[in-house]
Amino acid sequence: MNAPQKIAGFVLGLVVVFAAAVGLGAAVGPDRGNVAVEPKDTSARAASADLPDGLTSTKNGYTLELAETRVDAGPQVPLRFRIIGPNGVAVTNYVESHEKQLHLIVVRRDMVGYQHVHPTLDASGTWSVPLDLSRAGDYRVFADFTPAGGQALTLGADLDVAGRYDPRPLPAAATTATVDGYTVRINAHPRANEESELTLSITRNGKPVSDLQPYLGAYGHLVALRASDLAYLHVHPMGEPGDGTTPAGPDIGFHTTFPSGGGYRLFLEFKHDDVVRTAEFTVSVDDAQPVDQAPATGHGH
Repeated sequence: MNAPQKIAGFVLGLVVVFAAAVGLGAAVGPDRGNVAVEPKDTSARAASADLPDGLTSTKNGYTLELAETRVDAGPQVPLRFRIIGPNGVAVTNYVESHEKQLHLIVVRRDMVGYQHVHPTLDASGTWSVPLDLSRAGDYRVFADFTPAGGQALTLGADLDVAGRYDPRPLPAAATTATVDGYTVRINAHPRANEESELTLSITRNGKPVSDLQPYLGAYGHLVALRASDLAYLHVHPMGEPGDGTTPAGPDIGFHTTFPSGGGYRLFLEFKHDDVVRTAEFTVSVDDAQPVDQAPATGHGH
């Protein structure tokens, strides 16, 4: 076989191999190894829906939209925001909850600078309120609301406050806190994924305070945030003023469910002598009891 014949035979062999490869590819289909394919099951979506509130700015079609996400530090910094509904339009109709249409919680990520305020709503659906952002740092803004015709939601968004940032460590867990001459003691032994009762007792100069004033429809308002990621917990008061069974102190009862073990920061707001004060606690939550753990044997005394 001469040289031209050898070359022709080699080329023909390449054509046959290429054609076979094309045929095999058509039979098997294109390689999707690097293509992101939408999973048919919705377990990931369900897990996202089960996240504690406040971790995302969008949920159930509603979005918390800050007018500005970066501001300069100052004692009276205007904050403006909107709640965008599933139709892409700012929400203007809300259901009143705890005497307000919307509760705004603002705190720096190291749990410093806690504020609970109630902004005003204009006809266009824009909320506005001044905030004390004298301390620079990374803040989390929580909007707690119920849209008309919808479910209660708490959405969260980040707000950067420019300036010199001096982050603080999370205070150690403690059973007492003091504020403006008041001492607040917490009695709780919470475990993750179990409903917990929290009792907070208020004294002043060593004497029980039994003439608390109603605040937001209760004798106290409690906000709980998970220290690791600032997940927002819904805490519900036990009883209400005027129901004939709930005393005006010194004990205030709440119940909630902590979604995981670890540290949480609690902020109790109570009203006395026409002033609202905030007591702050760090609480350590035990991990959930293993479901397959056998009961202890033996007899207790």
